[in-house]
Amino acid sequence: MGKRSRQRQKTQNTGRDDRDNRDNAGWGAGYADIVKENKLFEHYYQELGLVPEGEFEEFMNAMREPLPATIRITGYKSHAKEILHCLKEKYFKDIQEVEIDGLKIEAPQPLKWYPDEQAWHTNMSRKIIRKSPLLEKFHQFLVSETESGNISRQEAVSMIPPLLLKIESHHKILDMCAAPGSKTAQLIEMLHSDIDVPFPEGFVIANDVDNKRCYLLVHQAKRLNSPCIMVVNHDATCIPTLKIDSDGKKDILFYDRILCDVPCSGDGTMRKNIDVWKKWTTSNSLHLHGLQLRIAVRGVEQLAVGGRMVYSTCSLNPIEDEAVIAALLEKSEGTLELVDGSADLPGLKSMPGVNSWKLMTKEGQWFSDWSEVPVSRQTQIRPTMFPPTNPEKLANFHLERCMRILPHHQNTGGFFVAVLVKKAPMPWNKRYPKVRKDVSSSAAAQTEGSPAASIPSGTPCPPDSAVEEGLGEKVVVVEEEEPKDSPLALETTDKLEREYGPPASKKKKLFGYKEDPFVFLTEEDPVFTTIQSFYNLSPTFPKINVLTRTHDGKKRHLYMVSKELRNVINTGVKVWSRNSDGEEFGCAFRLAQE
Repeated sequence: MGKRSRQRQKTQNTGRDDRDNRDNAGWGAGYADIVKENKLFEHYYQELGLVPEGEFEEFMNAMREPLPATIRITGYKSHAKEILHCLKEKYFKDIQEVEIDGLKIEAPQPLKWYPDEQAWHTNMSRKIIRKSPLLEKFHQFLVSETESGNISRQEAVSMIPPLLLKIESHHKILDMCAAPGSKTAQLIEMLHSDIDVPFPEGFVIANDVDNKRCYLLVHQAKRLNSPCIMVVNHDATCIPTLKIDSDGKKDILFYDRILCDVPCSGDGTMRKNIDVWKKWTTSNSLHLHGLQLRIAVRGVEQLAVGGRMVYSTCSLNPIEDEAVIAALLEKSEGTLELVDGSADLPGLKSMPGVNSWKLMTKEGQWFSDWSEVPVSRQTQIRPTMFPPTNPEKLANFHLERCMRILPHHQNTGGFFVAVLVKKAPMPWNKRYPKVRKDVSSSAAAQTEGSPAASIPSGTPCPPDSAVEEGLGEKVVVVEEEEPKDSPLALETTDKLEREYGPPASKKKKLFGYKEDPFVFLTEEDPVFTTIQSFYNLSPTFPKINVLTRTHDGKKRHLYMVSKELRNVINTGVKVWSRNSDGEEFGCAFRLAQE
């Protein structure tokens, strides 16, 4: 991996610990010896005026309090209602009667804005839990149900973006920065919300730049045992365009829904990520703004026309929030619309986005406009960090439709979220083929190319054309180029050859991690014949959706994928594992625990 790639991966990991902490909320306070003070933080947010007048002291007091732990009942499980009934009748009622050190324990409360009472929060700390056998038993129940996939522990504000995506079972979904995976799990659950549809038409592709963190995604997905999830390992700023088999043709895959939960400075996580108090500085946002914008641009490039993308951060800073959305809307030239998602979550208290903000350096110097920035600062501070100067354009962006969640309003972490709908291909995409419409899909897929010559500054280019190694023939990474006979291409080629001579032949660079291959079984594969007979499977069982991880030798595990995901890439949930002792009973494969 080259120096630039290593630096980009290191930058993209910045703020990831904050997202981990946000997604995996703990059971109480810690770090009692850390002073929760940061004068620069207080001065910055007081000056910006994001907190309503008269509430700043309450806001700061809430930031210093431990964050409540939150649980979410897995929505697509058929027995979700039974688990909720068990929690309410067997545990919550009894907890109300518990007294510790002369004080009554407050029972868990449902999140008002989460549908069907499927999410609850509690202020009980580990110390309190250890003092009561009933609370200890309740905690053990939560741990066991979490391991079985019936309950997920996830911070409240982390649950908001998937809800705003309005997912249906046929949607093709991309989670761009997915690890550690609690929101990915929520997306999978929503795909399976209809229990009458065992194999949804849609699927989730979960991406992360860090190979090790991708295994966290796999661990999260395994709890849900879905054949509709695929994990990929790429830099989100230039995540490859995939092709999908459709009626014998290769179509470019565009997504109906995209979750763009970007790395951020994480000042909304101070209630449990205590280190942020001493590490916070305005420089964090300045360093991350460009990365966040590039990820968002790549996201809307891969979004289908009519599709919906949710951009979110756990930062309250407009440089990471409204500034990114404003720059994205300006680049889109009217092809994107910022929509108001507040009505989709009645009961959730949020502040509208702001139309004006200032920028401050870590030395305390303020800038209100790009024209004020000295030349020596212009590599760190960029024009896209400021509000648009054209009042009419700014009004058309409707930045007030963004949502900022403040911790003191509903005892949560800090959060920012914006919902974007794509109305037409991006202006730098030149090709407009026929739109294929599917009555089952609310989003029409429209193919878009990405000629590098017409991409605006700051827009990422797709990687070189390549078949992804280790992923079989189903996935092709494509690069859309200016047609070779176009005037621009001919003029550029002639100029380069006159000045530098003919171009050297390119050699493909091999990089990344080597994984075992994914190999689908054929209709005549003898391995499956004994399995079908032993388990009395129906003749209509889709055995062509069963795959293994080896070309040669004994097949140790067999995996199952949905039909639609098979047409994209090879992955799956483990179904059968080899058991040599079973051969004497007529079948060498046992059902896997998954």
